[in-house]
Parts: sequence; C-alpha cells; structure tokens
Amino acid sequence: MRREIFQADNEAGDQVKNPVLLIPGIDDTAAVFRPLADFLQQQGWAVQGINLTPNSGCTGLDCLAEQVAEYVTTTWAPDQPIDLIGFSMGGIVGRYYLQRLGGLERVQRFITLSSPHQGSWLAYGRGWNRGCQQMQPTSEFLADLNGDRNQLNQIQFSSFWTPFDLMILPASSSQLGVGQEAQFPVLAHPLMLRDRRVWAAIATALSQPAPDA
Repeated sequence: MRREIFQADNEAGDQVKNPVLLIPGIDDTAAVFRPLADFLQQQGWAVQGINLTPNSGCTGLDCLAEQVAEYVTTTWAPDQPIDLIGFSMGGIVGRYYLQRLGGLERVQRFITLSSPHQGSWLAYGRGWNRGCQQMQPTSEFLADLNGDRNQLNQIQFSSFWTPFDLMILPASSSQLGVGQEAQFPVLAHPLMLRDRRVWAAIATALSQPAPDA
C-alpha cells in the first residue's frame, strides 16, 4: 500500500502556496525527497509524498498514475489546487495523470526533475517490465503523450535536468519543448534531489503565478 511519508502544515499560514505532491522514480520511495521536502517546508509549503506500488517498473505507468489520481482525490478537497513535482519516472507518471486522467483541472504547477520525456536507452535493460517498455525512446506510450504535449501549456510546467545524467540516456531526453526548461551541472542523476541550485529553481517555479491568476 501507499503510505504518506511526510506531511507538514504550512505554519506560515500563507494561503497562496498550494500543497505540493512529490512523485518518486523507479525503485524509489518518497523518502528520497526528504532533503527537498525539508527545504520546501522551511519555505512555507505543505508537502506530501506518495509511494507508487510496485515501484520496479513492472507495472504500467498509466496504472501508477491512477494511484496518483486516487491519492489526490482522497487527500484534498475538490476545489483545492495543488502542485506536483516528479522525479525521473515520477515525472512521466505525473504527465499521464495530467494529460489523461484529468489532472490538469487540479494542478497549477508541475515540475519534472531528470525525467525521460523522450525515453531512455537504459530502459531497454529492463525490457521485460511494462513500465520500462513505456520509457523506451521508441515506445508508443511516450509517442502518444508527446503527441499532445502542448496540453501542459495550460499550467506552469518546468523541466529541470542535468547533462551529466547516466540514467536518462541521452540526458537531453529530459527536454520536452514546452514550458520552462533549465539544466544544471549536477554530476549524477540522484543528486538532482540534493542540489541547492535545483532547490532554488524549484522554489522559484512554485512561486510563479498560476496561469489563471
């Protein structure tokens, strides 16, 4: 079962800041977000994390996105807007939730960190797993999502990535061609969650006015 890893009330009482939901990547739990979550909480955001089960890529990303949809529906009131941050595979799961499961009606800001928007050649190494098949560069799943990527222009969308990524191959696959994009000289895939330059960019992106503001 999914378990909430962390939750903090917005002690600053700032009603402008939406709750933030963190979506982890393959083989990860929401615990990998702890340093980032602590930083965001200190800045006044209420942060929650979701565990996707199973997290090994053996389940389709569309099925994992349904877990996100259920979590959002059961956690927040229908009129409560939220923001999403997805790391690696979690960014693609988040995109499916937004583009196929109605998430665009709830989410105002969406940030992906080193997500394989154009696929990763490393996904062929687990080609027997449904989720990994969907993250291969030639997958119909990604082609379908990318075919109407412009849906993401309805919200504040940002893609942050590192050119030194050895999990997303090529690293430029984290580029999507819509929204805001920035690359950081971070030396490894998992370090994107611990780099303070990335944290600062995330805080800036979460502070941008919502499209309908």
